[in-house]
Amino acid sequence: MSPDTHCPRLFYALWPDAATRAALAAWQARLEGKPVRAEKLHLTLAFLGQRPASELPALLDILAHTPARPMPLLFDHTSHFAQLALAWAALAQPSPALLDLRAACMRNLAEQGLAPRFEHDRFTPHVTLARQAPPPTDQDFAPITWLADELVLVDSLKSSGDYRILASRKLS
Repeated sequence: MSPDTHCPRLFYALWPDAATRAALAAWQARLEGKPVRAEKLHLTLAFLGQRPASELPALLDILAHTPARPMPLLFDHTSHFAQLALAWAALAQPSPALLDLRAACMRNLAEQGLAPRFEHDRFTPHVTLARQAPPPTDQDFAPITWLADELVLVDSLKSSGDYRILASRKLS
């Protein structure tokens, strides 16, 4: 198979540190549904969908050059996407830094002619905790503060459902 015939399923995300991942996993234990494996927890900035491998150099360049600094994110409750039956960790208030990072990422993608094909009209920053889940009823969660400082480009492997980080960068 030539490199251009493989079309990885890609997304940009903020990747949690071990302590944040453990705190989010503790929230999962109190939810119904099928928990997302702890090693897969993340906050998606842009879902790119299947992309030809020939686009990877430009996507890696965007990852490396999109300006961003570490940002505190405060998760204080859970929410639910009814149509998808997903329970998720929700932010008290999306920080301006997070919204600026998302906007810069989308602008850089558009400038390279790589805008996501399936992007939603509205950005709802979240960390999916459980699939096939009813709406959460218990909202007595200890808040989680995550200093988000790692931006990644991820390949979502269709065959196994695993994630493979193609590249990452520390925000500074």
